Amino acid sequence: MVGKYTGISDSYLSILKALLHASVALDRKLVVDWVPSCDLEDSAAVETPDAYEKAWGLLKGANGVLVPGGFGDRGVQGKILAAKHARENNVPYLGICLGMQIAVIEYARSVMKLRDANSTEFDPAAKTPCVIFMPEGSKTHMGATMRLGSRRTFFQVNNCKSAKLYANANYVDERHRHRYEVNPDMVSEFEKAGLSFVGRDESGRRMEIIELPTHKFFVGTQFHPEFNSRPGKPSPLFLGLIAASSGQLEHLLQRTSGAVSSPTRCIAGPGAPKTKLRMNGLVSTYFANGSSIHI
Repeated sequence: MVGKYTGISDSYLSILKALLHASVALDRKLVVDWVPSCDLEDSAAVETPDAYEKAWGLLKGANGVLVPGGFGDRGVQGKILAAKHARENNVPYLGICLGMQIAVIEYARSVMKLRDANSTEFDPAAKTPCVIFMPEGSKTHMGATMRLGSRRTFFQVNNCKSAKLYANANYVDERHRHRYEVNPDMVSEFEKAGLSFVGRDESGRRMEIIELPTHKFFVGTQFHPEFNSRPGKPSPLFLGLIAASSGQLEHLLQRTSGAVSSPTRCIAGPGAPKTKLRMNGLVSTYFANGSSIHI
């Protein structure tokens, strides 16, 4: 898990639980490494070389990469580098909210050669604004201006991985929490370059799910699938990430089990809890101070 708030364990609690729900369902041992996104950036190589080497070592050793949501520009370049690494090395990737926007920015810069591509959240004067502030939003009143709550996403491509993970549904209802979105005026350019927008809202102009069809598993969502994950009923997209990270995705998409017991590494950083599914079925969560809880 590559994020900005990795030093505060509760920041990504819903995501950690969703990863656990999916891992249990697939009979996998979950090992989450927390990577502070700032430690992946070039400046960290000079200022904190030990942290830089550790962060890149964890990232390169992971079977799957998850980039969660967040606000502000701190650590954004590190998240972009994480998305680039996952895309170029065929490592399963799930980007949530900002994590999806990051993947779009990285694709524009690296694949489409749009060097000035950015979000107007990070650069209001961006020459190539591939992520923009929502038209109906307010930049002066921050309270109650987000796109919140359950919203409907319609699948545009029936045979994409996301639709299959949702049991070939025509649409899904998932929860949202954002102010920025992919620039709809650039969508056709992205799709010509190979990035597929497989889920959209009812208007067709708000992008909800991206996929890279040529990749093992490269998915981004504007919504937060972790909010609807439950024990015994894991989020389909988290199932997809864990399955892809452990070599089970094809079996999962064909609705067969194929679960095998071996460790799967996903990413995350210092001070946060580690969770492991043990052979006896217990879950052990332990912290840097040595304390632990068993579920």
